[in-house]
Amino acid sequence: TLTNHLVSYCFIFTVSTSCSLLHTAVDLVNETKLDAEIKSWLAFAAQKVVEVDALAKALAGQKNESFFSANAAALSSRRSSPRVTNELVQKAAAALKGSDHRRATEVSTRLDAQQKKLNLPILPTTTIGSFPQTVELRRVRREYKAKKISEEDYVKAIKEEIKKVVDIQEDLDIDVLVHGEPEVSLIKQTAKPINSSQTNDMVEYFGEQLSGFAFTANGWVQSYGSRCVKPPIIYGDVSRPKPMTVFWSSTAQSMTKRPMKGMLTGPVTILNWSFVRNDQPRHETCYQIALAIKDEVEDLEKGGIGVIQIDEAALREGLPLRKAEHSFYLDWAVHSFRITNCGVQDSTQIHTHMCYSNFNDIIHSIIDMDADVITIENSRSDEKLLSVFREGVKYGAGIGPGVYDIHSPRIPSTDEIADRINKMLAVLEQNILWVNPDCGLKTRKYTEVKPALKNMVEAAKLIRSQLASAK
Repeated sequence: TLTNHLVSYCFIFTVSTSCSLLHTAVDLVNETKLDAEIKSWLAFAAQKVVEVDALAKALAGQKNESFFSANAAALSSRRSSPRVTNELVQKAAAALKGSDHRRATEVSTRLDAQQKKLNLPILPTTTIGSFPQTVELRRVRREYKAKKISEEDYVKAIKEEIKKVVDIQEDLDIDVLVHGEPEVSLIKQTAKPINSSQTNDMVEYFGEQLSGFAFTANGWVQSYGSRCVKPPIIYGDVSRPKPMTVFWSSTAQSMTKRPMKGMLTGPVTILNWSFVRNDQPRHETCYQIALAIKDEVEDLEKGGIGVIQIDEAALREGLPLRKAEHSFYLDWAVHSFRITNCGVQDSTQIHTHMCYSNFNDIIHSIIDMDADVITIENSRSDEKLLSVFREGVKYGAGIGPGVYDIHSPRIPSTDEIADRINKMLAVLEQNILWVNPDCGLKTRKYTEVKPALKNMVEAAKLIRSQLASAK
C-alpha cells in the first residue's frame, strides 16, 4: 500500500556573485584620480559585495530606494554619454561585414617579394621585441613620469637606449633587428604588489594612446601565481587619435641598414588583457581595436618600416571553455588580426608572435591568420609544437619555433641550439624556418642575453654551413 506523507519544504535563497572575486580589482575608493563619470559606471570587488547585499535585502522587502536610484542614474549616464559612442567608429566597424579582409596575394608570392627586398639568409635570426630593462632605464622613466626631467631629456635617453640595443644586435650579427621597446616595457611605476614588474605593459602602452580606454592607479588583479597586472578598462568605442609607435620605429630604422621590426600588440591580445565593456559583443569591440591597429600598421609602412610584428600572445588563452563556442571565437579573432594588415604591400613582411600556450589544437586557425612569419614558443613546452608538423600539417609561411627559454637564466650552448634547429628542419622546410628565442628579453640581464644570443647566431651559421656543404 502507498502511504501519503505531508512534507513541508523550506526554501532558502542565497544571493551571491556568479563566481569568485579573485580577478576583480579590490576597491574603487583607492582610485582618487579616475574620471568621476567613468568611475560611477564601475564596481570593483568591494562595490560588488555592497550590491549583492542590496539585492538580498531588496528581495527580503527592504529595498534601499536611494541606492537603486543612484545605480539607475549611473547606467543611464553610461548609455547616453558621448564618451561611449563614436558614430564614425561604429560605421567603420559595421562596414567590415561581408569581407574576410585577406591580403590580395598568397603568402608564397608575398615571401618572394619580401626576400627580394630584405635579402635575408636562410635561417634568418631575430628576437621577439623587448630587451633587458636596466636600473638606469627604469630611473629615467620614473623621473620623467614624476616630471623631474623634461620631455627632451627623456626622448634623448630613450634614443640612446635604442642605439645601444641596435649596436648590440649588429655586433652579434642578428639579421632582423628590434629596437628593444624601452619606451613601452614597464612604463607604469606605481604602487606594486608582489612581482607586479611583470605588468600588462604591452597592452597598457597602446591603450593609453587609444580613445575609449581608462586606467586605474591601484586596480591590481592576480594574473597567475604571485604575478599581478593592472588591466585597462575599455568603456567606449575605440579609435586611434594619432600614430603611436611610428616615431620610435623610424628612429630605430635610421640607426641601421638592417631591417628593423615595428612592434605592435594585436587587437585580440589588447581585448583579452583588458576589462571589456559589456554593452556590446566582445567581437565588435575587437574589430574596433583592429581598425585602430590597421591605421598604425599602414603609417609604419609609410614611415619606411618593412617588417611589422603584430603580437597576438593572448589569442589562444581567450578560447572559450565551451567547445561549442570555439569556432565562433576563432573566426572573429583571426578575422580581427587579418583586418590589421590587409592593406599593406606584398613586400611588407607581417610577423606575429605567440607565447606559452598549447597551440596544436588551433594550428589551422593560426595558418588562417595569414601572417608572413610567426614566432612561437617551443622550447619550454618540450617542443610539443613540432609534433603537429610531424603529424602532417603543412605550413607554408615563415615560422620561428623558439630555440631557447628566456624565462630561465641558463645560457644555452651553441650545440644545444643547433640540435633544436635540426629537429625543426626534420619537419619544416629550411626556406621558411626562422631562428629566435621563445619570447621577449625584458626579464633577463644583459650578462645572460648577450651570450645566449651569440650562441643562437653561431648555431644558425653552423647549420647554414652544414646545409651548404650538403648541397
